[in-house]
Amino acid sequence: MSLIVEDGTGLSNAESFCSVADATTYHANRGNAAWAALASDTVREQLLRKASDYMEQVYREQWNGYRKLFTQSLSWPRYRVPMQDASGGYYLYPAFYPSDSVPVLVANACAALALRAATDDLAPDIGRLKSRVKIGPIETDYVPGSSHTRYRAIDNMLLPFLNGYGGANIKIERI
Repeated sequence: MSLIVEDGTGLSNAESFCSVADATTYHANRGNAAWAALASDTVREQLLRKASDYMEQVYREQWNGYRKLFTQSLSWPRYRVPMQDASGGYYLYPAFYPSDSVPVLVANACAALALRAATDDLAPDIGRLKSRVKIGPIETDYVPGSSHTRYRAIDNMLLPFLNGYGGANIKIERI
């Protein structure tokens, strides 16, 4: 089945934030030959679906702004997402990302995660990490707060779109 990429209209059946063509350009520009070495575009589509699924699971509740439509399948497009690191607003009013597209950085993060998904499970089952094991008499210490793998490059790429970036973000809704 052909990959359905979010085009900024809030598709109810979108499966990915990024197209195979855009992911291929992203990886080619960065010299990531492993993407080109993948077996087929079908495999690339599957990896982009996995990357988008991961982004939905991890970042769904953290995105700034609001979903454009209640019926859209992915978290983007969104409206009222402030451009944190860019001027362009008027005086005290901030500039916002367009609500009719998926930002390039979000699509790039999807492409980067898709390549990682080729060699790694993005959301593996988690067991507690052991810091020390003693065999006799049996003793085990666990790493406090140990959890799952974090993809810092992806987190950093998506940081401008997440709540709490650059200070406290308070959402006010007028009734």
